[in-house]
Amino acid sequence: MTTLYKQRFEELHQQMEMLLASKAQKNDSISHGNYPEIDGNALLEWKIKAKNLLVNVCGLESAHYKSFVENEETRGLGSTYLATLKKLRAIFLAAKEDFEGGHLTKLEQVISGEIFSDFILLAKHALKDGYKDVAAVLACAALEDALKRYASANGLDVNEKVMQEVVGALKAKGLVSGAQKSLLDAMPKIRDYAMHANWQKISSEDVSSVIGFVEQFLLSHF
Repeated sequence: MTTLYKQRFEELHQQMEMLLASKAQKNDSISHGNYPEIDGNALLEWKIKAKNLLVNVCGLESAHYKSFVENEETRGLGSTYLATLKKLRAIFLAAKEDFEGGHLTKLEQVISGEIFSDFILLAKHALKDGYKDVAAVLACAALEDALKRYASANGLDVNEKVMQEVVGALKAKGLVSGAQKSLLDAMPKIRDYAMHANWQKISSEDVSSVIGFVEQFLLSHF
């Protein structure tokens, strides 16, 4: 996934530089002077592709995406598409640098989501093959780490907290709601049984419920 994003950043960077280089003199019918300008439709096409990349890599709430949206319109007397692109260029390059430096929380969540999905896939196979206890450990490990990473990404300090405390912190901040909130109540107990090898207290149905919860949680938040 990171390789694809890196390639996309490079592609859009090249397209942006080509668009900047395509500037030509345009006549101002009011002042009768000339000014450098680029094609508005070409800029629109690049903006759409760049915004899609920023959403996927940085997130809707990131400073990069918000700054991009705030500066993407060409309005007002004297404004040009070229001037707009120059502002967006600075934002795009900042996002590209942070991506290459590994400083983007959204991307970290995407990668974590892929890892958790692998754990859940292994858990499903183990459960299907009759290895309930192995499946329980894999599913509960994915669940706990996913909850902690989601909490940290939303500004909660949960590094040294047990799972019950993490669940409580997520609920208090309103980060889980509805069916997820109700299902979470049973998860810490199942996790404790799995991590302390109390296998007789865990049923196959319990493991299936953890697997199902994690799958939905990943779809919603990663």
